[in-house]
Amino acid sequence: MLTMLREKYRFCDGFSRRAFLEIGSSAVGGISLPAMLRAEEQQNSGSSKKSVIMVYLSGGLAHQDTFDLKPEAPDGIRGEFKPMDSSVPGIQVGELLPKMASVMDRVALVRSIVGLRDEHTSYQNITGYPMRMSRIEGRPNFGSVIGQLQDPSQSTIPAYVDMFPTMQHRPYNIPGPGFLGAQYRGVKADGEDLASMKLRYISGMRFTNRQQLLHQVNQYQRDRDHGAYDGMDSAYRRAFDVLMSSKLVDALDVEQEDVKTLERYGRGSPKHLGDGAPMWNDQLLAARRLVESGVRCVTVAYGFWDTHGNNFGQLRERLPLFDQGISALIEDIYQRGLDRDVTVVVWGEFGRTPKINPGAGRDHWARVNGALLAGGRMRVGQVLGSTDKMAGEAKSRPVHYQDVLATVYHNLGIDPHAAVKDPAGRAFRILQPEARVIPELV
Repeated sequence: MLTMLREKYRFCDGFSRRAFLEIGSSAVGGISLPAMLRAEEQQNSGSSKKSVIMVYLSGGLAHQDTFDLKPEAPDGIRGEFKPMDSSVPGIQVGELLPKMASVMDRVALVRSIVGLRDEHTSYQNITGYPMRMSRIEGRPNFGSVIGQLQDPSQSTIPAYVDMFPTMQHRPYNIPGPGFLGAQYRGVKADGEDLASMKLRYISGMRFTNRQQLLHQVNQYQRDRDHGAYDGMDSAYRRAFDVLMSSKLVDALDVEQEDVKTLERYGRGSPKHLGDGAPMWNDQLLAARRLVESGVRCVTVAYGFWDTHGNNFGQLRERLPLFDQGISALIEDIYQRGLDRDVTVVVWGEFGRTPKINPGAGRDHWARVNGALLAGGRMRVGQVLGSTDKMAGEAKSRPVHYQDVLATVYHNLGIDPHAAVKDPAGRAFRILQPEARVIPELV
């Protein structure tokens, strides 16, 4: 494993940190980068510029306190927040989301997602299948599927970059490539605390190995200057080009953005919330930079929304940063002319209970959930589906969660019912035959 380090920079929490990029060998089951790239050369046939940013809200956001308020519901159901008008007549959002209200003309809001199970995992959102089924059948995450079916636009940029941190609640963490094989695991771009990189966490042998690897890379540079590069096969050439290129690391370096853009996104912090993800808005900006650089799929875990207690206090604290970062990402996609090619999806594993519990919280509620979609040439500025007066059941136009993923695949030019192949050549359908592209969006 090679860890590529950037210069130190300082966040608003006062800590000095580094963004680092792991390009895998040991982290992906011993599959080397040249082997991964060789597999891409054999498998990939796509040439489009389509891409997706998937933002996973770990823990499950309270839909009835954000994008599906029920002001006419009785006490104990309706919550503490008032609805506010948005940029689209007839569409209202919660009062803590004024920036999101201003960009709703660029958002398709789905209020009636069904089919989810009550499980605290990212599997349903990321693979399209429940966790147990995914593990038994080896279902890959959708980024790995994209990585097999679509190549990056540039040889020095990977198809799939995963920005999920390692979360304490393990099922929140990104599902693996499953039966596709380790060569389709996403390139890991993580931003953990600098302490995790200190030498005391690295054995003497590992440190020696890293020194040897750096020596080999330096030797490659010398050999390339003397013409030895021409004798390598194409996969090894690409591997070295990735290692020597700064494009991916530059894309992750949000400090290259102007100050106004950084301020518009807000910074947040890499500090984890609860046992879920941090609210680190730099990752949202980095995701936009990554797709601009040619990455096909970026996955981001964002925030911790498991508000069993003090739901309204936690949302008052966290929603303003959510509002700032997610609205800036959506705004950027359109302002920079990426909306025809880049799809943005923001959702969690389920909604929250209509009834407020004795601890002023809302518990798990898998019967209905919501999602935000933008870009991808979709028909935005609309609400799809509705819930009953308690926000507890889908009242109209139920949308199965697999349909959301089917729509994402469609936007990327991938048939959601196509087959992907494992290393033995066996074919597996991406999604179930019942999964349908959402016609109102495309």
